[in-house]
Amino acid sequence: MKDLKNSLKKLKQESLFREIKNINSKTGKYICIEGKNFLNLSSNNYLNFADNTDFVKEFLEHIKSKTSEVSFGSASARLLTGNLPVYDRLESLIANLFNKEKCLLFNSGYHANVGIVSSLLKKGDAIFCDKLNHASIIDGMKLGDGDFFRYKHFDYEDLEYKLEKYSNKYKNIYIITESVFSMDGDIADLKKIVEIKKKYNATLIVDEAHAFGVFGKNGLGICEQENILNEVDIIIATFGKSIGGVGAFAVATADIINYFINTSRSFIFSTAIAPVNILWNEWIIENKLPETLTSRQNMLQTADKFRNLLTDNGFETRGESQIVPVIIGNNEDTMKMADNLQQYGYWALPIRPPTVPKNTSRLRFSLTTDINIADIEGISTILRQE
Repeated sequence: MKDLKNSLKKLKQESLFREIKNINSKTGKYICIEGKNFLNLSSNNYLNFADNTDFVKEFLEHIKSKTSEVSFGSASARLLTGNLPVYDRLESLIANLFNKEKCLLFNSGYHANVGIVSSLLKKGDAIFCDKLNHASIIDGMKLGDGDFFRYKHFDYEDLEYKLEKYSNKYKNIYIITESVFSMDGDIADLKKIVEIKKKYNATLIVDEAHAFGVFGKNGLGICEQENILNEVDIIIATFGKSIGGVGAFAVATADIINYFINTSRSFIFSTAIAPVNILWNEWIIENKLPETLTSRQNMLQTADKFRNLLTDNGFETRGESQIVPVIIGNNEDTMKMADNLQQYGYWALPIRPPTVPKNTSRLRFSLTTDINIADIEGISTILRQE
């Protein structure tokens, strides 16, 4: 405890200190902080389902007929008394959408990745992980009893090199990747990874957290878009982003899901999500997600235009999704640019280590379906002046 003050002092000196913001309200594409409205460019509410007052009214009307299922707390883990028909119904709905045998709900994407990876990775097994995968995947690997290897981001030659060198030493081999990477907005070559997983008889796990609800004809993600749903062994995604709800899920064979039910500690030892949240997830996926194809396509086109504007003004940006980063590098400079944007009414928070590698601090612009190019085209000029 004696070192806490020194640690906090060091974080402040390195421009890495973080604080929870006092947010007054969120309405559509705007966020109100300390009485001032900003264009919200730091949300994962890609389809504008969260905080949508019209949808809330519709949903409340919808659940009037489901009073026996409406509860604001499950009061138990699902393996005890924390289960109701709505949980099973949502799992069946998602399994059918993904053409998988079975689905399992988790309390968050973090719970899903930590629980799944740690339960799979037993002694004598190995997992091969993209170096820029989310912290929840890294934490799951650290909690597992097996070995893990991190290949260079999108370097599939490096992945194959590591598999060729090490895979024959292990009983079970896993490959894990995100589809859309949350800090760069770039998209993994899943077809190439499927080829590699077949060559080395590996089990492939894909985290579609930032792709579910955005990509694919039905909004199921990159696996749907690339027509490889049946080639990926385990697909993980979240309700907390595009769906505007709470929780996450994994889909796979019945044997794999039953294994998670019995071994995944983040599932076994967590109180289940409140039934009212499960009902919301179900209602959104059945009634609202199918109506979003055009708005999703428009959002991605807006992101492309925005990337082009930034590039034309000399900024380093990446990706091919609704996430548009501007790489600044230095922590302090990144914070200053974020503060300057706030003066003009843009809420785009600085992303710094350990969320991203050292010297790659950035502004991460996260677009949603109700943001158009007119809303954001002035940002590149403001940044250039700074």
